[in-house]
Amino acid sequence: MQYVYAEEGVDVKICGRGPALVVAVHGIQGTRKVWEPVAGRLDGEATFVLPNLRGRGGAPRGACVADYQLRCFADDLGEVIDSCVAGREYWLAGWSMGVSVSLEYLSRAGAHQPSGVILASGTPAVRNVAWFQATGRAALMDEIGARERKLKLGEAADHDAVAWTWEAIRDTDQTAILPSIAIPTHVVHGAADDQCPLECAHMLASAIRGSTVKILGGGHSLPVTHASAISTLLRDVLSRQV
Repeated sequence: MQYVYAEEGVDVKICGRGPALVVAVHGIQGTRKVWEPVAGRLDGEATFVLPNLRGRGGAPRGACVADYQLRCFADDLGEVIDSCVAGREYWLAGWSMGVSVSLEYLSRAGAHQPSGVILASGTPAVRNVAWFQATGRAALMDEIGARERKLKLGEAADHDAVAWTWEAIRDTDQTAILPSIAIPTHVVHGAADDQCPLECAHMLASAIRGSTVKILGGGHSLPVTHASAISTLLRDVLSRQV
């Protein structure tokens, strides 16, 4: 099964035939395509809900920096979960900035909590990482293009949306959220990640009670470069729920 669910403010691909349900969130420069290698490997075991958040793919664009705050992305995620999950059990997976968006959503009163969460290549404090260093617009755009190539993204976000997103989220710190997370949490990280250093994974795992951490040998783009290992992890955790 594979189809695109689209209505005002929502751009979502649903793929797979399996009984488990996974909502997977992309990063600051990615689109839903970053999770497709994982979804393809679990086609008969899970159904994946893959949204494009604002400024990505066919999703609406924001009009200014304020439209790209984490709370705005969490609004997008909440709309997707309300529309496509509709009260069923599901797992939530986030990659890179998708970890930050997932944490923002999980912290909300009344949010439809998942059965568990996968946090891949993320950080609890974006203010402590240096995804981009330029301050001028032209230099920042050059950095965005260089990082896009480095991450080997098959499909990338609109550069203006990336620039506004970075301006909106670069000083955020979500460490206070972590102790309140009370669902099964699995942190997966690359030992050679130079975008979210390995200490970010240990910060997440040490603050979220009962969480597990798995370190792989790769860099930042694990759903693309280590799709098989991510799929194996998901297969293991999903098999305990279905």
